Amino acid sequence: MTANESRTPQVVGRFAPSPSGPMHLGNARTAMLAWLDVRARGGSMLLRIEDLDRERCRPEHVALVRRDLAWLGLDWDAETPAQSLRDDAYSAAIDRLAGTGLIYPCFCSRRDRAVASAPHGGGEAVYPGTCRGLDQGQRDRLIAEGRRPALRVMLPDSVVSVADRVNEGISQLLATDVGDIIVRRSDGLYAYQLAVVVDDATDGVTDVVRGDDLVASAPRQVALQQLLGLPTPTYAHVPLVLGDDGERLAKRHGAVSLAELRDRGVTPSQVVGRLAEISGLGDGAPLSVSDLVAGFRLERVSNVAARLGRVALA
Repeated sequence: MTANESRTPQVVGRFAPSPSGPMHLGNARTAMLAWLDVRARGGSMLLRIEDLDRERCRPEHVALVRRDLAWLGLDWDAETPAQSLRDDAYSAAIDRLAGTGLIYPCFCSRRDRAVASAPHGGGEAVYPGTCRGLDQGQRDRLIAEGRRPALRVMLPDSVVSVADRVNEGISQLLATDVGDIIVRRSDGLYAYQLAVVVDDATDGVTDVVRGDDLVASAPRQVALQQLLGLPTPTYAHVPLVLGDDGERLAKRHGAVSLAELRDRGVTPSQVVGRLAEISGLGDGAPLSVSDLVAGFRLERVSNVAARLGRVALA
């Protein structure tokens, strides 16, 4: 190893699937691009199961995720603890935020939030801070009435900008674009935004490649990282795969789960070849993922949402 190589931090990427159902071709494309980005730079790939939702995430789906990734040739160097095993770390993070006075209980129901907030610019609803100003007496009365509070964190009243390797990045004035966010739900489950920030820091993740449906989450995650004194990884949000109707790929577009394709006799190289084609990396001919590593650069992947087509892989 040369002196320059010893000073270069290793790239650490991750797969972070939520095992609430079979992996489909849109999931597979994002996973493939994340894997290629890490392998082309000589980095390490981690697998982390994001199973915060105990009801929807099932052991059989976890096993299927592992099988689907391995079937495509997307290997990983280590599997880190699943989110369902990390409650102590999430609780400690909330305690740190509470120690700075940034945590408060929120008694709003989902219906209350829907009535009190309005979508910003046609997007998600913004929490208006309804419970931020409650005094202790008001909180005690609501608890006595049987109301179980969620916990929210006060986000800074400032603009947070996040660079992106694929897109132009995103900036949000958190107070007006997002509002204070939930970090622990009223049922005691920890919220995704907190969990993913703690997870990435704990796992040493340096580079996050994920679908651009999560791009709006990046500023609030960076804000949490700053409040907790955690490092910020480099982000890349890749475009989603669409059906012929222009909507995000889903079951209505046909047999899009990898398990179904496998059962129909479709080979991994056929799937990879088609996913490579819609990413501007091939002509649709069968390929293995290892065929795509040499010379791969994520920045060269089209940042336009790709249409798979109904008859693909039929």
